[in-house]
Amino acid sequence: MGLTRNAAGRKAALSAAELRREGRTVIALAGNPNVGKSTIFNALTGMNQHTGNWPGKTVATARGLCRSGEREYIMVDLPGAYSLMAHSAEEELARDFICFGGAEAVVVVCDATCLERNMNLVLQTMELTGRVLVCVNLMDEAERKNISIDLDGLSHRLGAPVLGLTARERGCAEKILSALDRLLASPPAEPLSCLPYPEPIKKAAERLLPMAEAACGGRLSGRWLSLRLLAGDEGAARRANAFLSGALVEHEALLSAAARERQALEAAFPTETRVEDALASALVRAGEELCRGLVRADENSARRDRRIDRLLTGRLLGYPLMLLLLALVFYLTIAGANYPSRLLSSLLFSLEAPLGSALKALGAPPWLRGMLAEGAYRVLAWVVSVMLPPMAIFFPLFTLLEDAGYLPRVAYNLDRPFKSCRACGKQALTMCMGFGCNAAGVVGCRIIDSPRERLLAILTNSFVPCNGRFPMLIAILTMFFAGGAEGGAVLGAGLLTGVILLGVAATFGATKLLSETLLKGMPSSFVLELPPYRRPQIAKVIVRSVFDRTLFVLGRAAAVAAPAGALLWLMANTYFGGESLINICAEFLEPLGQAMGLDGVLLLAFILGFPANEIVLPIAVMIYTAQGGLTELGSLSEMRQLLILNGWTGVTAACVLVFSLMHWPCSTTLLTIKKETGSWKWTAAAAIIPTAAGFVCCLLLSAAAKLLGF
Repeated sequence: MGLTRNAAGRKAALSAAELRREGRTVIALAGNPNVGKSTIFNALTGMNQHTGNWPGKTVATARGLCRSGEREYIMVDLPGAYSLMAHSAEEELARDFICFGGAEAVVVVCDATCLERNMNLVLQTMELTGRVLVCVNLMDEAERKNISIDLDGLSHRLGAPVLGLTARERGCAEKILSALDRLLASPPAEPLSCLPYPEPIKKAAERLLPMAEAACGGRLSGRWLSLRLLAGDEGAARRANAFLSGALVEHEALLSAAARERQALEAAFPTETRVEDALASALVRAGEELCRGLVRADENSARRDRRIDRLLTGRLLGYPLMLLLLALVFYLTIAGANYPSRLLSSLLFSLEAPLGSALKALGAPPWLRGMLAEGAYRVLAWVVSVMLPPMAIFFPLFTLLEDAGYLPRVAYNLDRPFKSCRACGKQALTMCMGFGCNAAGVVGCRIIDSPRERLLAILTNSFVPCNGRFPMLIAILTMFFAGGAEGGAVLGAGLLTGVILLGVAATFGATKLLSETLLKGMPSSFVLELPPYRRPQIAKVIVRSVFDRTLFVLGRAAAVAAPAGALLWLMANTYFGGESLINICAEFLEPLGQAMGLDGVLLLAFILGFPANEIVLPIAVMIYTAQGGLTELGSLSEMRQLLILNGWTGVTAACVLVFSLMHWPCSTTLLTIKKETGSWKWTAAAAIIPTAAGFVCCLLLSAAAKLLGF
């Protein structure tokens, strides 16, 4: 197997040992994607772990503390995994913690609407440990679809406790904790050893078992290790060797015997049914047999979902309906955000004078008062008043689509285009995350197994506009293209949808170019489970979107907006030769800005807006008005007049839209890219690629406009 002695694999066990200090019990929470693990985790721990109705939400472990009447538990929420025969990064992480993490029990969460498919993971987990609690979640969905499950019969056949749950209902946590108390109070059962694997594999595993048990020393299931060696799973073998402190390498007889047995098995099985496939097929058959007679389903109950899917994912209507829903979300955002934004702006800017007076009363010098009140606070007030209302509308609407089960359909629709770009279809999911926050989209790229395809997704995620860019896009579209038209909000939503599609098209183009140059390779396949449609819990969706997304993004923007405001004030109020530093910089950039269809002020605004995209337009307005700080304008019409007086045309507005779509990511996103890739080279590439695309597109657009006489 090419194993080497090392101790890296001790980390999982050591971390679990540390978690067990002070008498705490470590429990692993596992399950297929989209079965409600994170919802159960939240119910148990009270932590605000984000949940959603689409796979791939959990891309790393989350830990939380909970207490029953008898014990203190550390719950470890693992990434979604279909199997412990790991084929992706998230499945590897789940396998490693269950196998080597030292958990004292495993809670396996299943979907009641497709129980047979979930039995694969249950059976593999029971091969490893005798302490397994099976939680059959979404019992309400099963009831709605007229699916009945004999839970007692299933518990009897498995030889393990089985709970029926609806994770969203009260009392779920208490049921699980009581069951865990009972499970840990009784002696552990023997791991499963009677699964119906093909006879040649069973006999080969039996021959290896004594040597495997000697190598494991009781720390790991010898039967599981034998099967992994026979399947040629080098990743699992390396991790097992590391976990056993290199003991596996020392048992040369075991490795030699495993190689001989595997060679014999490969000769016994046809090429198209390799040992790994035979093991997987046996688990599927075992799951089907286990559920036979215990799960009764009404075939007519799934017809509604299939009819809806034929519309939302069909070749004829899938894309038009997707665009229509996107445009509707943008229309509601634009139409609903204007009035609250004005109210919030009036409130926040009215507090600036009292803040200045308070600083004066405290004895602060004039320069400090100006930097804090007219710089840091004014920029902060602008960002909050511009960002908060559209976010408070957009994020709940987006979360409702997610909670209802529509976003996986979007990923399904976009899978084929990404495949044509030689990328992974999962990139569609990370692109959707980028609409909320590009940094979140970059973190979400962990769900992509292939390093090449993960890099493709990371490097191109910023081509779709994050929430911080929406206010400027909406403002420019409203001022220059839709403000004076009848039904301006509808037209603005349609135009914004077009701009978003331009960003998506740029994502495809950049992905295709990179996959044929810097990151050559073939696309990999992946499993995308389409969850059932669910009625969203509107109150929970609103609360979750406000706290998980709106306030998180707003807090991030505010954290960089205030220091940026202070820096802007200093630049605007520092003079050389009678001219402010900020104007000197703008004049220096003027030739390049003019060539791009912008001007030096706009280009400088984009540069100074590096900490947060939200402040680009306010910076430009500040420079245009020659003020020492940002100036509040009463309405978009006043801002439009100011911009026109400073040379803006429709071409300028179009170039600003293009460059706002395609330029360097914000500082938070770039720091996230550095953390995810561990490379400054790829971080620089993530900044250079969209910026180069934006420069080229603006130059071409400006040249074409001049050629046509605009």
